[in-house]
Amino acid sequence: MIGVVVPVHNEEASLEACLLALRAAALHPGLQGEPVMLVVVLDDCSDRSPDIARRHAPAQVTCLTIAARNVGVARHAGAELLLGLGARWLAFTDADSRVAPDWLVAQLALAADAVCGLVTVDDWSEHPPHVSVRFAARYQRTDDHRHVHGANLGVCSRAYRRAGGFPPHASSEDVALVQRLIALNAQIAWSALPRVVTSARSKGRAPGGFADHLTMLANRCNDPTPSA
Repeated sequence: MIGVVVPVHNEEASLEACLLALRAAALHPGLQGEPVMLVVVLDDCSDRSPDIARRHAPAQVTCLTIAARNVGVARHAGAELLLGLGARWLAFTDADSRVAPDWLVAQLALAADAVCGLVTVDDWSEHPPHVSVRFAARYQRTDDHRHVHGANLGVCSRAYRRAGGFPPHASSEDVALVQRLIALNAQIAWSALPRVVTSARSKGRAPGGFADHLTMLANRCNDPTPSA
């Protein structure tokens, strides 16, 4: 069984699209009928996110409710549930993201201990024009990149257990896990094949996350010419 974890804290605006995209990925013929279990970790939600997630349950989604306000804790809780049910592969994305239909197929085809994929932004409207320019200038959209995104990450169960799982970090929990895997000499595929579209919102859920990175780019300078 393949497991997918989505941490959620007040994501009613984007969660439906996220879950529909994941359903398409779970039904991709390239998986040859292998079951996919999706765990939505509802972390201290006060909006309609639980209602949206439960509309997709129980056929496609299992809901897990916690009150940690911590993305590392949320990812780890979902992973532990899936490991207990026998998942051989754990894939992670975010509630403000939409995975490609072949997302899981692409991860598994790389035959690695872990897969670090890239993200694409399709709406930069919350930021001044120079932000997308600066982001593109710094982003390696090729294989053998070194970007880590919780929105596009996969790891085999054996390697995840060896690394001790996600630490209880409120941000950069994905980077910490990958650093642990590197220390264990795990085989990591830094690949452009697994595709995910993510949000460029200016106010994120995790401090120090992708939204804060984009805000930093917005605040650095109004000059659209990237620095050397």
